[in-house]
Amino acid sequence: MAKLELTPIWDKVFPQSDKVEHSKVTFHNRYGIELAADLYKPKGTADGTKLPAIAVSGPFGAVKEQSSGLYAQAMAERGFLTIAFDPSFTGESGGSPRYVASPDINTEDFSAAVDYLSNREDVDPEHIGIIGICGWGGMALNAAANDPRIKATVASTMYDMSRVSANNYFDADDSADARNKLRAQLAAQRTADYAAGDYVRAGGVVDPLPDDAPQFVKDYHAYYKTPRGYHARSLNSNDGWNTTSTLSFINMPLLSYIDEIEAPVLLIHGEKAHSRYFSEDAYKKLEQGINPANKELMIIPGANHTDLYDQVDIIPFDAIDGFFTKYLK
Repeated sequence: MAKLELTPIWDKVFPQSDKVEHSKVTFHNRYGIELAADLYKPKGTADGTKLPAIAVSGPFGAVKEQSSGLYAQAMAERGFLTIAFDPSFTGESGGSPRYVASPDINTEDFSAAVDYLSNREDVDPEHIGIIGICGWGGMALNAAANDPRIKATVASTMYDMSRVSANNYFDADDSADARNKLRAQLAAQRTADYAAGDYVRAGGVVDPLPDDAPQFVKDYHAYYKTPRGYHARSLNSNDGWNTTSTLSFINMPLLSYIDEIEAPVLLIHGEKAHSRYFSEDAYKKLEQGINPANKELMIIPGANHTDLYDQVDIIPFDAIDGFFTKYLK
């Protein structure tokens, strides 16, 4: 595995806390891809202490210098050792070609983070949780269904990337005809990409905004395309994913086995979020599963999708802390 080049400076879109120690680390997944992460640890932790740990990633098309790092730092302030990692093929993490998303590999990235945390001397391997934001909320639920080492999971402002890829927003194109047209377009793009020796990218958040842009697109623009959340390595802030990444999500439903998750799950979503139905439907499946008693859906009054990316007066960090304290400490 090639050695990763990690930025030595603080280049996050949020201020650095004086309550935590920050460092950069790397770990690998079972496909041999080296992943880059920011590690946050409560200051003053006594030598020999084994802390409960949390791995964080997301949103879909973001990097660890954005929302996931904010969540990780906030949870470290509350007594957890945390990492915010860049998924495979993105940010400072390895993997080639670049800018590929995969329901399998990106689910694996969470379990690889658990591998790494479980082997740290300052982590209690029996008390590891994960947080997934936006599209990585779906990956987190998928990882929790497959990896019993994950003792508690939070999915914030969650997207089911398989569902939105296959059916479009609000299931508007949920038909075989619509999917076959999309498959044909993407298959043609594969042919063209191979001939060109490169991969066409889908484009990040629309910029400039058209007058008729839906409100949720305006919300994305307000985060990814302004100083509030713009980052040079963020796919959504720039040219987006490889277009053909969509194919694997159409063909692999992410949330098939979440009703078999035994460990606790907390879903958090904004009342006004366009994506709210993803969490509500996931929660219905969790409620019908083998252990509904430790599953919870929290709706944040008045919040939209991106409010839960970075609005610290809206993100329910105290509730997240209480959830992880109950199940990890």
